Amino acid sequence: MANNEEKIMPVGGQAVIEGVMMRSPKRVATAIRRANGRIEVKVQEYISLVQRKNYLNIPIIRGGITLFEVMILGIKTLQWSADKAIEDEESKKEETKKTSNKNNKKGMSTAGAVFSITVALLIGIGAFYILPLYLTTIVFNIEKQALSFNLVAGIIRILFFLAYIWGISLMKDVKRLFQYHGAEHKSVFAFEDKVTLNPKNVQVFKTFHPRCGTSFLVIVMLVSLIFFAIVDTIIIYWHGDINFLIRLVTHIPLIPIVGGLSYEALKASANNIDNAFVKTLISPGLGLQRITTSQPDDAQVEVAIAALQAALGEEYADELNGKPEINSEIVLVSA
Repeated sequence: MANNEEKIMPVGGQAVIEGVMMRSPKRVATAIRRANGRIEVKVQEYISLVQRKNYLNIPIIRGGITLFEVMILGIKTLQWSADKAIEDEESKKEETKKTSNKNNKKGMSTAGAVFSITVALLIGIGAFYILPLYLTTIVFNIEKQALSFNLVAGIIRILFFLAYIWGISLMKDVKRLFQYHGAEHKSVFAFEDKVTLNPKNVQVFKTFHPRCGTSFLVIVMLVSLIFFAIVDTIIIYWHGDINFLIRLVTHIPLIPIVGGLSYEALKASANNIDNAFVKTLISPGLGLQRITTSQPDDAQVEVAIAALQAALGEEYADELNGKPEINSEIVLVSA
């Protein structure tokens, strides 16, 4: 493995439909496998708001901003890959040119992505936050026991999340997505270990990565349990009472702070990955990745390598150990 004391450039990404998105400090690249076998790559310059505005680069606040930016970027990238998949399906069905042009979208706007995120957040808060609070309130008589209440609500929340992840993992298209998720992690590991990027070398690495978004969600649930137990204790101390409505009014506005704290916890864990305590904390997230990642084939790994190489660009080409070895034809498209 590479020397742990050597500073490694932070790269990461996500799986998209038939592809992978990779992000470096200055650009984002998305590579997808088209039906004709070619790898299509879209590159765009991207510097986060936190990097551009130093006064925002402070703990907790930077986490909340980064998470929102990542969600916008992720949804827009997913939409672009979906549009390309639709194009390929239309080609297979040999539909008329008129129909093809009608469905040939150019991607989602930032406003559209914000709207999608808002809807997704509302659904997520309702299913994974409000419902567990409500069930804990009406089923268990522990409303004024801050720690016990949040522990039970946290367990219900985790069970809901596990059921959701397991359920979608049974879908054929999601299985393909999870394979590309595994390819993304393997490629990042290979890059961090300074090996030449080719399918043979990359396939040696694991599909479980400590900086994964899946691990982050697990950390969010653990942090929220502790954080809201403290909040409830303060409310009970000063107000003398607490109920379902009080919890909603006080907890929901504080969710961004939980996200910021969780981001800092994930960042700290990634910087201290060899610490025994940290290994214990991140183990649930790594375990969950046994569901959200799958073993990719070499063709999928090639796509991840192409995305990583494009995200680094010429500026950071020296971060690679030699030129990546990709056998497929690569086509660059405008952002």
